[in-house]
Amino acid sequence: MTTIAITGSASGIGASTRSLLESNSVNVIGIDLHHAEIEADLSEEEERRRAVSEIINLCEGSLDGLVTSAGVSVPFKPKSMLTINWFGTVDLIRGLRETLSNSAGISHVVAISSNSTTITPNVPTSLVEACLNMDEATCYEILEKMDETQAMAIAYAASKLAVARFVRQSAPKPEWAGSNIRLNALAPGAVLTPLLEGGLNDPTFGAAIKGLPIPVGHFGEPALIAEWIQMMLSPAADFMCGSILFLDGGSDALIRPDDWPNSIQLNKNSAN
Repeated sequence: MTTIAITGSASGIGASTRSLLESNSVNVIGIDLHHAEIEADLSEEEERRRAVSEIINLCEGSLDGLVTSAGVSVPFKPKSMLTINWFGTVDLIRGLRETLSNSAGISHVVAISSNSTTITPNVPTSLVEACLNMDEATCYEILEKMDETQAMAIAYAASKLAVARFVRQSAPKPEWAGSNIRLNALAPGAVLTPLLEGGLNDPTFGAAIKGLPIPVGHFGEPALIAEWIQMMLSPAADFMCGSILFLDGGSDALIRPDDWPNSIQLNKNSAN
């Protein structure tokens, strides 16, 4: 039987993914604060290590897939967003690399990023780099220079941007692609989860969220995102490696239609 671990399995996208996978006879190991096989607070380093250890025990050392859907957004504290969205994601992915490589076939990791990576303006490169360097102290120093409202928006976008960069940088390497692990990311837009509902009701951020341009005319549904995650965990995704899949109702395409893709420039003087 296929075994998939899902962080954030008790609500939102994680819960919908769990339900869909289990309806197709997949063995799911859930990780969440409550109502999961492994109850852990991924904002704490020791808890992340414990979660990795317990996943390895429950899957008996061989894991077929991992979905990192645990995350928080505004109006959560900036530090919480960084520790859960970034450190809580990358520590589990790295900690389970060997276990994923022990799968009988190709294993798949779906890291949940966000379209905030591209539509949130002025995310400091230094903050993303500090995340990628696992420099928690520098991350907090950068955020502390901002007012709290700005820090919340920036922390969320930076944490999800770091996840996307980690996927792009790591996926093609021998220890990932060369070990039969397909590492990809999904970048949802505004999906109607309990987390988004909290943001919609927030006096500071609610109006901005409601005003986000979505060309298809409505928020996403967790069950639809789960369908794509299921595909990215399947053999249909065996040729996906380091991809970032946007599912955002067209927001990214509307806001920056010409920014991507771009040709690599080997000789700037020859580009006309």
